[in-house]
Formats: sequence, C-alpha cells, structure tokens
Amino acid sequence: MRIDAHQHYWSPAHGDYGWLADTPALHAIHRDFAPADLAPLLDRAGIDGTVLVQAAPSEAETWRLLALAAEPASRVRAVVGWTALDAADAPARIRRLAQQPLLRGLRPMLQDLPDPEWVLGDALLPAWAAMIEQGLVLDLLIRPHQIDAARRLALRHPGLAMVVDHGAKPAIAAGGFEPWAGDMARLAAETRVHCKLSGLATEAGPGWRVDALRPYVAHLLRHFGPARLMWGSDWPVLNLAGDYGRWQVACDEWLADLPAPERAGVWGTNAARFYGIK
Repeated sequence: MRIDAHQHYWSPAHGDYGWLADTPALHAIHRDFAPADLAPLLDRAGIDGTVLVQAAPSEAETWRLLALAAEPASRVRAVVGWTALDAADAPARIRRLAQQPLLRGLRPMLQDLPDPEWVLGDALLPAWAAMIEQGLVLDLLIRPHQIDAARRLALRHPGLAMVVDHGAKPAIAAGGFEPWAGDMARLAAETRVHCKLSGLATEAGPGWRVDALRPYVAHLLRHFGPARLMWGSDWPVLNLAGDYGRWQVACDEWLADLPAPERAGVWGTNAARFYGIK
C-alpha cells in the first residue's frame, strides 16, 4: 500500500482560510482544490490512499473534510482535523469528532502562534487526555524554534502519538541547517515522535535542486530511521514550488538505497500503522 500521508482540499469561499490570501505569492493555490484535482496525480504516482489534513482553524472545515472523505470515490483513508484544544469543552469536542470513523488525528496550527510553548500550557491537559483516551494522534505543524517544546510535550505525554509535519520546516532557502538539525536529532533520540517527509520543496522554494535537499532528507533518515518516517506530498501547497511527480521522483532517489521493506514503510506502511489505516 502506498499512502500520501499529507494532503489538503479547500475552498477559499468558505472564509476560514485566513492564511490563504489572494496575493502574488499564493495566487497559484488560491482556488478550490477537490478530489477530482488530485485523482489523476494519485493514479500516475501509484498512490492507493491519502491522509487528508486540515488547513483552517475551524471545526466547520473538519466536518467538510469528513464529508469529502466519506464520498464513494474518495481515496482518503484518514482525516486529521482541528478543534479548539484550549476550549473549556475541548474533551467533549474531541469525543464528538472521534465518533467519525475516518477522524484519526487533530492538528493545531502551531506555526502561527506567537508563543512557542503554547502546547505546554495547563489549559491543554484535558485535551491531551481526551485524545489519548480516544486513540487520536497529534500532527505537529511547527517551525524550528518550536522543536524543543514539541520534545518536552512528547516526554510529558508518552501515550499521545505525535508526528512532525514537513520535517519542522527547516529554512532550506536560506541555507539554515543548525540549530534545526541538532534539535531534530534530540527530538528523535529522546522520544517516539514520527516525522513526515513532506513540505521540504516548499521550504526550498521554486527551482529547488535534488542535491540541495539531500542533506535534510539524509538527516531525517539518520535520526528518525525509516521506521518513523512517512512520505507525504503536502499537495496543493506543493504547487508553490514544484509538482507532485517531481516530488515523488526526488523522494524515490533519496530513498533508493534503503532495503525494500524499509522503503515500503516510508512510502505507506508506516502511515498506515500510525493512522490506523486498514
């Protein structure tokens, strides 16, 4: 089974995508993206299913994604949604969402928060307990300055399965390697957190070269190991810096030296296990 462990659908008309402004930088993705747009790309890439991830900080979007995922032609195998984890009724919200068979995880949009230690606040303790109780995973949308808080969160809540999205978004375009590299190595060594091999092309920017990204991919492979990495496209954000086919070909090259079972893990088995995809 080949799984794209990170993709999005959205419609700006709903009004809850505050980050998706119609600016020159985002014009290429400021439109509707739906299953019919992704299907031919999945076919060409031989992808069997996807993990559909929230892109708006609203429960309304999560319910829209769940409805899309339930359509007969959908190849969505799991949905990572959003709810207000610091709300007084967060546990009830989490339990209600968890009743949906395809809802497998939640993702607060941490990269947009001014406080890098927000995840460590006491207000979130009931939410973490409810997620553990319901068997939901936590997707960590973080930047390099938030890695240490993610590490401490994982150490405090070992029962909560977590995955770092997009390799924690290293500053590839600026040539940034440290302290990202050291912090990610420590996170991998001290916790059981997983990591997605996704989003790196966007951090490198248009015109990215396979060799320029290779040190970052090699670092993630070295420290998380192929058993804790999962491949994702981050489509359609990926369109800002390339396309689905080019990202797939590049990842095939970076993973080519792995033994076949480990390569299959990164391409899908790990995501299936992590998100409970059958």
